[in-house]
Amino acid sequence: MKIKIFSAALMLSCSAAYGPAFAFTDSEAQAVIDNYANIAEAKYADSLTTAKALDAAIDALLANPSEQSLTAAKEAWLASRVPYQQTEVYRFGNAIVDDWEGKVNAWPLDEGLIDYVDAGYGTESDENTLYTANIIANASIEINGKAVDASNITPTLLAETLHEAGGIEANVATGYHAIEFLLWGQDLNGNDAGAGNRPATDFSLDACTNGGCERRRAYLAAASELMISDLEEMAANWQAGGAARKALADGGVTGGLTTILTGMGSLSYGELAGERMKLGLLLGDPEEEHDCFSDNTHNSHLYDAVGIQNVFLGSYTRVDGSKVSGPSLADLVASKDAAVSGELKADLAATVDAMNVMAQRAESGEAYDQMIAEGNAEGNAVVQAAIDGLVRQTKSIERAIAVLALGEIELEGSDSLDNPNAVFQ
Repeated sequence: MKIKIFSAALMLSCSAAYGPAFAFTDSEAQAVIDNYANIAEAKYADSLTTAKALDAAIDALLANPSEQSLTAAKEAWLASRVPYQQTEVYRFGNAIVDDWEGKVNAWPLDEGLIDYVDAGYGTESDENTLYTANIIANASIEINGKAVDASNITPTLLAETLHEAGGIEANVATGYHAIEFLLWGQDLNGNDAGAGNRPATDFSLDACTNGGCERRRAYLAAASELMISDLEEMAANWQAGGAARKALADGGVTGGLTTILTGMGSLSYGELAGERMKLGLLLGDPEEEHDCFSDNTHNSHLYDAVGIQNVFLGSYTRVDGSKVSGPSLADLVASKDAAVSGELKADLAATVDAMNVMAQRAESGEAYDQMIAEGNAEGNAVVQAAIDGLVRQTKSIERAIAVLALGEIELEGSDSLDNPNAVFQ
C-alpha cells in the first residue's frame, strides 16, 4: 500500500536585523553564484559520465547474462548515485531542474507497471488502474480506456506514453529507480535483512526465468539510453550559455542567492528530513526507502546532505578526485556575520557526520529499512539523529538568509515534521 505524502510550505520572514543589505559588492556575490553554477556543471557532467558507465555495464549484462555481469551492473548503478544525489540541492529554487527531475529520479513507483511482482503486492489499486499492467509481459495495455501498442519497447514509449501514464505520479517508467527495479527486483524482505534478488536468468535468452526476457532486456536497454539522454540535456543546461545558467543570471544577485538558499533549505527540511526520512520513521515502512530495491537509501541520504554542504562551502570533489571550488556562500555570509557562517558550517558538518554513522551502520549489516522498523530503538535513534541534524542546520540556513537580508523566502515544509498526526489520517 502506498502512503500519501503530505507537504506544507514553511514561510520564512527574514528581517534585516543583522545590518544593512550587502556588506559585500555585487561582483563578489556574483562570483559566488558563478561558482555555484560551475559546481552544478561538474556534478551533472559526473552524473552523465557514471550513467554512461552504467550503460556499458548493462550492455555487458545483456551480452552475457550471469550473476557476475549482473553484480557489475548493480555496482555501476550504485556508483552513479553518488554524483547524482549531490545535484538534488539544485532542484529547489531552479525551476528548470525541478521540472526535469521527475524524469530521472521520481519515486516511489508502482513497480507492477513495469514487470512481474510477488502475489503479496496485490492485483489492483483504487488509485492506479495500471498498478499491475506489467509492460514486460503485455504488448498491449489500456490507458484511460484507450488501447496502447507497447509491442516495441523504446525510449520514446517509456518517456511519452508510460511515464506517469494516466496522470498518476506512481507510474514511474523511467530513470534511476526503474533501472534499479529491473536490476534488483522487488525487495520482499520487509523490515528484515536483504535487498531485491532478481536472478541474472531474467535477462537470458537461453535460460529465461519469469518470462518476457527479451522484452525485459529491451526495457532495461531503453531505460538506460533514455536516462543518458535526459542527463545530457541537464548537463548542457549548466554549460556556458545553457538555459539553467541563463535563468540563474536573469535573477540577478538577489535572485541567485535566493535560489541557492532555497535549494539548501528546502532539500534539508521539507524533502530530506521530512518526506524522505521522518515519514518512513513514523510509519516504520520499508516502502518509504528512497532506493528501496537496492537497500542503498543510506547512501542516497548521505550524498544529499553532502550536496547541501558542498554548495555552502563552494567546493565539490569530482568522481575522478579533482576539485571544483571557488568563492563560497560561507565566505559571503561571514563577511556579514562570521558567527552565523561558522555555526552553519558546523551544523552541516554535524549532519554529514550523523549521516555517515547511519551509512556505516548500514554497511555493517543493518540496512536503512531495518533501522526504521518499529521496535528498533537503536536504529530509530540513529535515523532520528540525522533528521535532527537536518532540522538544526535548516534553522542556521534561516539565520544566513536573515544575515544576507534577502527578505521572505519560501522553503518546503513537511507535515511529517510540522503536523505528524496528518500522516495517519
